[in-house]
Amino acid sequence: MSSLRNRGRGQTLVEFALVLPLLILLIAGIFDFGRAIYGYNTVLNASREAARVAIVHQTESTIKQKAVDHAVALGLSASDVTVDYRTVAAPNTSGSCNSNLGTPQIVGCIAVVRVDYTYEASVPIITALVGSIDLAGETRFPVEHNAP
Repeated sequence: MSSLRNRGRGQTLVEFALVLPLLILLIAGIFDFGRAIYGYNTVLNASREAARVAIVHQTESTIKQKAVDHAVALGLSASDVTVDYRTVAAPNTSGSCNSNLGTPQIVGCIAVVRVDYTYEASVPIITALVGSIDLAGETRFPVEHNAP
């Protein structure tokens, strides 16, 4: 009777050894999914804060620095941030209002700030399965103040 009980314990150990890697992969996947959601929310918040600066202070370096400051955990640089001003008549035409910078005609244009980030999972197996994911946050606010 005791030999049957010992076989059951051995079988349980083998089943646990087979399931453990899948369980660890599942837990790591949940962790990486949470990191991706955090990255997406951080990119959106950084673009929103930079756009708030863009509507009252039209200096590109200041706007980009504000976005970088709000995404410190992601390690963004100024090259990951795009600043653009567009007219209301052509909101999808890049640079349609940039010639009005520093003039009263900038009021009423749309400030567009875009922050790009490439997310990579921390677990190599998940990175091999999913690859890198491009996350982007874009915010558009109307300019309310001319900053010459």
